[in-house]
Amino acid sequence: MRDRWLRRLMPARWQRARRPADGAAWAWLEPYPGPPPGPEAASMSLAFITALQQLPPRERAALVLSDVLDFDPADMAEILECEDAELDELLERARAAMGGVLPRPELDEETVLSRFTSAFDRGDVSGMTALLAKDARLRMRPIPVECQGRRAARHFLAAVAFPGGTTSYRLVATRANGQPAFGCYLRDPATGIDHACGLVVLTLERGRITAIDRFSDNSVLPRFGLPRTLPEDLPRSVPEEP
Repeated sequence: MRDRWLRRLMPARWQRARRPADGAAWAWLEPYPGPPPGPEAASMSLAFITALQQLPPRERAALVLSDVLDFDPADMAEILECEDAELDELLERARAAMGGVLPRPELDEETVLSRFTSAFDRGDVSGMTALLAKDARLRMRPIPVECQGRRAARHFLAAVAFPGGTTSYRLVATRANGQPAFGCYLRDPATGIDHACGLVVLTLERGRITAIDRFSDNSVLPRFGLPRTLPEDLPRSVPEEP
């Protein structure tokens, strides 16, 4: 069943698909629940999927069939209607273009996340900034707005996200695209209710946060088992994958 479906799908949609426009191609991506850390998580990372869209269609199809879906070369050649030598060339070019995109295992993830959530809860912009890589990026999806570099990210956090050092936010942990993520909630001072204000996804590398992606559309939250409002006694972490 899967093979027949892919044989119809690949030539029609992957091989003739047009690449997104350069620059803001990342903005249209949406988060996907899970999976837990591991090899599968790497192929679902936001960075990997964004880079995948920049490949020519046939190279993209070959890479997904081989490295994500684990098809054998004979089936891949049949689906792509090419010889073995051409298939090898497609994979070689695709892997060369994608080199360095897959995130490396992060040994210090728990420590970084603990410090990040603590600083976020306190409205401590300096504490959050200290965890950022020098070339970190802060993006507000689906709006094609991107702060590039630690200094620009700090300015945005101080002026827009935490004006006056607000401590009214609350984070609930989950995972998106194999990366650490949080449902973000803001306290209404009049009612004392925490209302959803999007999903925050972190990209970590070598003990630093290299990207913060905030998805402002609350409609994605049910995919992660996250509510629109929080009861006061809900813990800040979700122990199981939704």
